Amino acid sequence: MEKRFFIYLILFISFLFSCNTYTEDAEWPEITKEMKPWTRWWWMGNAVDRDNLTCQMEALAKAGIGGMEITPVYGVKGEEGRSIDFLSPEWMRMLSHTQSEAGRLGMGVDMNMGTGWPYGGPSVTLDDAATKAVFENGRLTIGKTRQQVKRAAPGGSGYVLDHLNAGAVKRYIDVFDNAFSSSQTNYPNSFFNDSYEVYGADWTPELLNEFEQRKGYRLQDYFTELLNDGNTDTSARIISDYREIVGELLRENFTEQWTERANAKGIKTRNQAHGSPANLIDIYASVDIPECESFGITDFDIPLLRKDSIRKENDGDPTALKFASSAAHITGKKYTSAETFTWLTEHFRTSLSQCKPEIDQMFVSGVNHVYFHGTAYSPKDAQWPGWKFYASVDMSPANTIWRDAPAFFRYITRVQSFLQYGMPDNDFLLYLPMYDIWHEQRGDYFQTFPIHGMREKLPDFYAAVSHIKENGYDVDYISDRYIQKTAATEHGMIKAPGGTAYKALIIPSVKLMPLHTLEKIMALAKGGAKIIFTGQYPSDVPGFSLLAERRDSLANLLAQLPVEDNFGETGIHRFGKGTILTGSNYKELFDSCQVESEPFKTHFGGEYIRRSHRDGYHYFFTMLQNKEVDGWTPLAVEAAGAMLFDPMTGKYGKAQIRKGVRQTEVFLQLKPGESIILKTFNRKHTDVPEWTYYRESGEEFTLADNWKMSFIESDPAIKGGFSLPALGSWTDLADDSLAVNRGTARYQTSFLLNKKNREPEYRLCLGDVRESARVYVNGAWVATLFSVPFHVNIGAYLKEGENRIEIEVTNLPANRIADYDRRGIHWRKFHDINFVNIAYNSTRFDTWAPMPSGLLGPVVIKVVKTVR
Repeated sequence: MEKRFFIYLILFISFLFSCNTYTEDAEWPEITKEMKPWTRWWWMGNAVDRDNLTCQMEALAKAGIGGMEITPVYGVKGEEGRSIDFLSPEWMRMLSHTQSEAGRLGMGVDMNMGTGWPYGGPSVTLDDAATKAVFENGRLTIGKTRQQVKRAAPGGSGYVLDHLNAGAVKRYIDVFDNAFSSSQTNYPNSFFNDSYEVYGADWTPELLNEFEQRKGYRLQDYFTELLNDGNTDTSARIISDYREIVGELLRENFTEQWTERANAKGIKTRNQAHGSPANLIDIYASVDIPECESFGITDFDIPLLRKDSIRKENDGDPTALKFASSAAHITGKKYTSAETFTWLTEHFRTSLSQCKPEIDQMFVSGVNHVYFHGTAYSPKDAQWPGWKFYASVDMSPANTIWRDAPAFFRYITRVQSFLQYGMPDNDFLLYLPMYDIWHEQRGDYFQTFPIHGMREKLPDFYAAVSHIKENGYDVDYISDRYIQKTAATEHGMIKAPGGTAYKALIIPSVKLMPLHTLEKIMALAKGGAKIIFTGQYPSDVPGFSLLAERRDSLANLLAQLPVEDNFGETGIHRFGKGTILTGSNYKELFDSCQVESEPFKTHFGGEYIRRSHRDGYHYFFTMLQNKEVDGWTPLAVEAAGAMLFDPMTGKYGKAQIRKGVRQTEVFLQLKPGESIILKTFNRKHTDVPEWTYYRESGEEFTLADNWKMSFIESDPAIKGGFSLPALGSWTDLADDSLAVNRGTARYQTSFLLNKKNREPEYRLCLGDVRESARVYVNGAWVATLFSVPFHVNIGAYLKEGENRIEIEVTNLPANRIADYDRRGIHWRKFHDINFVNIAYNSTRFDTWAPMPSGLLGPVVIKVVKTVR
């Protein structure tokens, strides 16, 4: 009897636990500081003090920022007396104060392991400085680039480090260990390394020895071929070998050593690999948090999304962004971070509505830990616009967008709460043909892979990614190094070293492949995996040493592969327990793999990312073009139940799903610019509220007149009110101050409503908003709207009879700063590069025409009906 009682007790406790877990699965994840957006915090001239550090951190925390990455940079003219030398005892005390305050505020602190970028400074001797090769008449002289740290802060100036030199890197890290140990300062959450901008550093003292040990021949015997720019096959092979060894030295001597030293202290490393002369996947994968970056703005086709006349095409396109997230996914790293909004537009001209689709594009590219670029430290006594960094979207209280930014930050937090849990669930692995790239790149034996011009350097690889995405699949990239660490599973999947499973490995028309890579690929197929060769089998081996022998070995391997003379047709071949597919038509190859695509991409034109959790999957869907989804949408995964989570409002509910002809279908509604999170389950949920779907009835009325406007805050002050005959930019009104101000105007109007015999819901559509709006109905706050389509349901706030609507609209600071320049106000007062425009030229903004500001409308209330 006693034994039976304990069995029942255990079953009952298990039941209660499962019920609790069941409920938790139907709610938003519990928020952590890592889920919130973080910001790069430029300590201008290290001119910081305790009171101002606390003041700015409190403002950041109140707005919803989860943490700061401290990057000291050049200072402010006239403020040199406040400056503190980097790593000095007083600087370490300021860092300690920052960490203490961060703990009090529930925030985190990262730190750049240097000032400005790249790594270097006063501790770097000439012997340890970045090194270059100087060739004269075929003879080598090892020289120094003498590159100085860019944008260095006080105490941080000096030579750039030789990242290829293990001893130099060790000595550089020792300086930081000594500073922390001697001051007894706690280490930060992570050390950060910015993009690899070490210019012309193509050599290191031990390069020739390392080359001979690794390649089996002396590079110095082939300097003529190294300098021949690949004009002969031998030259191209020598150059390829050189590039491979330089990449290995960077990974081993810098990235891996740096990470091992940090991890030994309980610290993570965060690294931007782009710009380096190496296989980017291997460099990203060797740190704790790979970080990509956006640079410029994307031309999204979204109605009413403002397109600035001053713009730069975004170099951080999704294909480039995925190098970092791929490295995280294949190695099991939880976070992929991103330097976000670098040069999104010109200074003072970026709106939150422009930020939202850019951040969505990062999310669907695998980013789940956003760092703004960024926030300049600025003391309370600094006159507006305060202390400013030269290349940023200013995420600080000095920017007018700060007033409504907390709504944007909450949006990011909610999305990242889903993207930081579970496992990646991309369909395919795509082999990065690095040896083709190293063999074919011309112009200099030393090649780097910066974010700028990546698509021009890798056109074939970009095309392969495009084929995969256009067919409704997602992909992670993998290198030769990490292919060696994969395994075939009993279910025919390919398991990456971090535990993520993929349905097939795609080899994109590769010419040169190392023997060990092809051997591993064939072993995967024999073990049960699907391998897709597009265009051709590899036809040669890379590099120069033992070339004839390796070519013979390759021929033996190729003879074991299925005979395929025509890659124009799709071939399906059994190979051991697995399958090798050959062909050139990506759609046919994918169909032959029997992998379901995502119609949200192929049929509706949306973008997505999918992750798995213990009881199903979750998606982030976003519509980044002028298309609308309103109906049943097939999914690539099976589901018994599903929930929708709206990251804009925090609302959630049970989604409608059904079994379609081939796939599970969910009812989705998204307008251009909108996004939603879908969570699927292998079981049905019965204890959560239904998601309410609405559809516009066609009945609407416009609030065209009787608008009144007054300013609740403005610089310069605008007194009195305005009766508006029609909505439009306040810069067009007959008050000169309105063309040069920054501030927030309150728009008010009222209307009569007869709610009898009507559907219970009404949708307020604001039309064109410049730039964000807080909506109040009958005195109650309804929502903060910061992005298109600028609408919100207001039925719960309306009453029978007269209703009052108030809309507080905040503009950008562009008109104010242009007026400052026209009046000759001296605010550009920074050392180094001072303050430049998006083209990196010194310029003034006095020629800017007034930017439209306020509520442009039309403001329409639409009757919406419940979709049943």
